[in-house]
Amino acid sequence: MKFFDTRSLHAQNDNRKSFGNAEGHIPMFFDYTKAFDRVKHWEMIKQLKQLLVDGKDLRIIKNIYWQQTAAVRIENGTSPFQMIKRGVRQGCVLSPDLFNLYSETILRNLDEYPGIRIGGRMINNLRYADDKVLIAENKEDLQKLIDIAATESKRMGLELNSKKTEVMVISRRPNLNADLFVDGTKLKQRDSFKYLGTIITQDGKNHTEIKARIAQAKTNFQKIKPLLTNNKITITTRKWALQCYIEPILMYGCEAWTLTKEIQRKIEAAEIWFFRRMLRPWTARKTNEEVLKETETTRSLMNRIRRRQAKFVGHIMRREGLENLITTGRMEKKKNRGRQREKMLDGMTSWMGTKRVTDANSETWD
Repeated sequence: MKFFDTRSLHAQNDNRKSFGNAEGHIPMFFDYTKAFDRVKHWEMIKQLKQLLVDGKDLRIIKNIYWQQTAAVRIENGTSPFQMIKRGVRQGCVLSPDLFNLYSETILRNLDEYPGIRIGGRMINNLRYADDKVLIAENKEDLQKLIDIAATESKRMGLELNSKKTEVMVISRRPNLNADLFVDGTKLKQRDSFKYLGTIITQDGKNHTEIKARIAQAKTNFQKIKPLLTNNKITITTRKWALQCYIEPILMYGCEAWTLTKEIQRKIEAAEIWFFRRMLRPWTARKTNEEVLKETETTRSLMNRIRRRQAKFVGHIMRREGLENLITTGRMEKKKNRGRQREKMLDGMTSWMGTKRVTDANSETWD
């Protein structure tokens, strides 16, 4: 996808799926100390060869990193030039992929160890560049994963940052502790964590994330308020600016939201909030219908969110692999008693009027 990383959406889906089961799971969000600076060039080239990277591409990468020298400028002089033998370039579009490939060996060695089982497949890690997550059903299994990851990382010249590495217990049972360690240092336990721009919480809900999205969108509205409330600019242009600069902030990651009735009310209220403040004075006693009439618009934000969800899921359904598995797969664990929590796909089928997402016809969407 273009505007967000799908891995954060899979983490959300994975989080909420596990919460419907009795045991839940424990993710560990870990971070490397100066990750991009510690990549050994010769080891990186070795890994790329083992992964059968095309010879032409490999030669280009070699030319970028081989025989590099650098010096430090101090006042009016410079230090002697030194060879640079490690580190991928900050800001380079290749760097995240190179680091992913470099660290691939570390996490490949975890494949035979327990994690959480979804749709018949064992999953114990999610990764994007240096933002990685280890997942297990209990702290004993997770500690094994941590120990192996720490050992393999050291072999590759990387070091887990115990100060920035944190764990979170996702379970219906409150106040569960997970005493986990990296090289003898106890890890912090959190009730929420921001992973790739998305807030993951221990209760498995996305209320916190959506509230944060709405608050951030309102903050950015205030930053360009002179533009959005300027009556010398046509209302059509101002609505275009709202959709271009403000609504994408609110809708970030909406493809994985579970749209309960409460969440829908909050989103619709935020939409009216924007329109009211585009009219001056916004404190005037006007009904929502009058506000919509004056701004020459209708409520459309929820429909656009639903359409984005439908397109995203349709894209995933047409593919095989981890994305499809996490979105549609079932956790192979005993479910909790009583009414099950509403899931993302439940809301989509209700809106589409079908029993299954795959039965929907895009031509009938509002």
